[in-house]
Amino acid sequence: MAEPKRGRARSRLDTPRELRRQLVPRPSLQPDAFGVFAERFARYMGTARFLLWMTAFVVIWVIWNITPGRFDEYPFIFLTLMLSLQASYAAPLILLAQNRQEDRDRVIAEQDRRVNAQAQADMEFLAREVASLRMALGEVATRDFVRSELRALLADLDERGPERGPERDRADGENAEPTT
Repeated sequence: MAEPKRGRARSRLDTPRELRRQLVPRPSLQPDAFGVFAERFARYMGTARFLLWMTAFVVIWVIWNITPGRFDEYPFIFLTLMLSLQASYAAPLILLAQNRQEDRDRVIAEQDRRVNAQAQADMEFLAREVASLRMALGEVATRDFVRSELRALLADLDERGPERGPERDRADGENAEPTT
């Protein structure tokens, strides 16, 4: 087995690296800080207030540069540059905000799918339970059924009247006490 070279120590893969101190600490930002800024910026740019402020700015710029005290030597070149710069920053910020919204919508849609699947499974289970209860109730004698059967038996007994069937007479004869 070859030994590591002397002079410069090689780190092993099974040991963690030593932490090095940095002379200048790196700035740390929250991961979503820029995304939150982009969403706020895009939300503000979609308001009537932004349109009014932008219109007022352009009108003031045009009026100022029409008068003799103008500062834009070439007519409205600097204004065009500023508006182009604003648009070049606004477009990616708006896209970033839309991407974040799309990610949120995707997560919400996935949660909705899971909830709908669970609700469907629950409904199918309940439908099977209701069907089994209906089948079980089909075999159970209801109160009305028992009453109708008892009425039919009473009607049969009333039809026989005072006469007694042969089975009844035999049963009475066996239970009767002998007379002496």
